[in-house]
Amino acid sequence: MRVFPKHILCATDFSDFSNHAIPYGIALAKEFKAKLFLCHVIDLSSAAIYGEAVLALEEQQKRMIKYARDEMTKLMRKESIDWEPMITVGNAAHEIARLAADKKIDITISASHGRAGLKRLILGSVTERLIRTLPCPLLVVRSPDRGFVAPADQAITLKRILVGCDFSPISSLAFQYGLSLAQEFQADLHLIHVIQPPLYDYLKKPSEPKQDLQKDLGTEIKSRLSDMVPDDARTWCKPVTVLLAGQPHEEITKYAMVNDIDLIVLGVRGHGLVETLFVGSTTDRVMRRAACPVLSVQGASNL
Repeated sequence: MRVFPKHILCATDFSDFSNHAIPYGIALAKEFKAKLFLCHVIDLSSAAIYGEAVLALEEQQKRMIKYARDEMTKLMRKESIDWEPMITVGNAAHEIARLAADKKIDITISASHGRAGLKRLILGSVTERLIRTLPCPLLVVRSPDRGFVAPADQAITLKRILVGCDFSPISSLAFQYGLSLAQEFQADLHLIHVIQPPLYDYLKKPSEPKQDLQKDLGTEIKSRLSDMVPDDARTWCKPVTVLLAGQPHEEITKYAMVNDIDLIVLGVRGHGLVETLFVGSTTDRVMRRAACPVLSVQGASNL
């Protein structure tokens, strides 16, 4: 499967931090000759952002829409790509997901503050809600210093891609995205599987030494990781297969930092109640901790 996004959505609230995502939208639109939809959602419950209290609601909404359109024009005035502003009113996560479905978006891009702990519980996270509701992959950008797009000229320097592999169907889809992007940008591909020791205890037989079990299991997993790469891909790609042990989100973010990874690709399972309460357990924690961008791939992808 090759990934050729033709419709890209980039969400911004016009803060300096949020605007870090825009160069990614522009760069990917140029690379794939895609159309960029620049999206801003007006949240009337947060009207203070726009410098006024919530009075004369209809008039304020008109002024906010004009403000948003003017800001978008300033941000995109030097760009020659095909782009379209999308300004709507409502809950940010709900509206972005709705627009992504309406416009048949192939990839959505957003910045995340990476909040954790009590602050995250109180404020919530638009990014985490998007993981659960978007019909397409979500690219989350945090630090401009550890990204693969230079803000000044939108040049893409994607050299090392990490894909988290647990051999589930959605993990296989994430692998297909990672492989396609590695081919597009001639990047190294790191395939990572993290063993959580308690999860593998059921494999142990009473008479089987623990060390032998771990050795056999490790050999089998690394073989499966290697077998994921098609023979024709090996002409341009030399995959790196890595077996780690510990908590997946900790091991993945640590490996990404030590090995200077440019992009992490992970799958996200389902949108049921348990997923809503414990979304990603791995994916959303990696998004909050990783310095580099993270691409989450949902099951209902458009590509």
